[in-house]
Amino acid sequence: MFVGRKNELQQLNQLYQSNQFEFVVIYGRRRVGKTTLIKEFCKNKKAIYFVAREANDMINIENFSADVFAVTQKESQGNVLFSNWEKAFDYIDKISRNERFILIIDEYPYMAQSNRSISSIIQAHIDMNLKSGKLFLILCGSSMSFMEYQLLGYKSPLYGRRTAQFRIKPFSYFDSAKMLSNYSNEDKSIIYGITGGIPEYLSRIKTNMSVKENIKSLFLNESGHLYEEPGNLLKQELREPSTYNGIIAAIANGASRLNEIATKNGLESNKCAKYISVLMALGIIKREKPLAQDESRKSIYLLEDLMFRFWYRFIPNNMSTIATGLAEVLYDKKIAPQLPHYMGQVYENICIQFLLRENGKQSLPFVFGRIGRWWGTNPIEKKQEEIDIMAIAEENALFGECKWKNENMGINVLELLIKKSKLFNQYKNKYYFLFSKSGFTQELKHAALKMENVQLVELKTIFT
Repeated sequence: MFVGRKNELQQLNQLYQSNQFEFVVIYGRRRVGKTTLIKEFCKNKKAIYFVAREANDMINIENFSADVFAVTQKESQGNVLFSNWEKAFDYIDKISRNERFILIIDEYPYMAQSNRSISSIIQAHIDMNLKSGKLFLILCGSSMSFMEYQLLGYKSPLYGRRTAQFRIKPFSYFDSAKMLSNYSNEDKSIIYGITGGIPEYLSRIKTNMSVKENIKSLFLNESGHLYEEPGNLLKQELREPSTYNGIIAAIANGASRLNEIATKNGLESNKCAKYISVLMALGIIKREKPLAQDESRKSIYLLEDLMFRFWYRFIPNNMSTIATGLAEVLYDKKIAPQLPHYMGQVYENICIQFLLRENGKQSLPFVFGRIGRWWGTNPIEKKQEEIDIMAIAEENALFGECKWKNENMGINVLELLIKKSKLFNQYKNKYYFLFSKSGFTQELKHAALKMENVQLVELKTIFT
């Protein structure tokens, strides 16, 4: 079953309808669903799908030849080989002059690794011949650094030739939920919180098993699909996986500022910042600063990839327990008690996505331009304050509070949020959104009914 990617699929089909040369770059981290999207797009269309290997150039040419002739001249498949890439693209140019078809080169970084001139060869053929034909060329890859800097970067021979690019991101909580129809909204949230919306991981969830049993099977088992996943991904993408591993672990264990992270890893701040920038480009780490403030010194670093966040929170310190087959004990004694706290940040993430979705529908009190979190000093009470969600536009501000607790949210939460909002007198119109996993007290419900600028949002509302 194909889920999500509605916008990407629509845009690809619009490009296809142009019936002229198109060059599309599709990239994103491994397991994010790039191949699934491309295959869905290619349904009922003439397409050559070539997956480059981490092999020498001759092997890639042989495999490319076989894939091309399997579609264009089946009787020649296995009997005819291109002698080089120049000949291969001469042939592609010839057959695409008057006929629309798609050529996909997947894992393009492997192809470029085995032949350093391949981008220049493709560039020359685009400029001389292909751009006047009907080829729909897709270059796809999982190596984020290569795709962004060596393919899309201004120093690349192919710079400026692409007609569209798609960075494929993990599913939202909403699209993730479509793959989890058998679960309650609470369980859907938890599964999103441990998979990060990565389609490959979501496909591994066994919907006839509980959340607990899935976590045990995927993470708390030496043969589990996600037991070694972060390490494997780092090894595939990075040259110094141990250094990056240390940085991720430091952030997962509470270090959020650059100097803290650098100190825990014995690195100079400048060098640590370079490693962090790589992890940010990969979508593993994100940098946040308080909304409505531009002070970089207040920036903090968090794990953006939720699977990494879950794994580093619970797996590294418990590998001996897992090795001795005590998954049940580990879950009951260490994971289950900490899961509500872990889900706090995940729930904030989900609530922000919900507001972004509603903002797109123009169903909120105003259309906001920026959304995020806020933290800082209360100058009156001389203490630190935090606001889970804040969205702003001109004279309007939305303030949100999210509670992932097994109890109804009380009126005290609204009162405290209103008090915090008084730190922002520059906004004339203020609105308050309260998100609760377990619902609201009658007192809070009655108060909200009397106030036009207060909305109470339950978990079931978020998932509809």
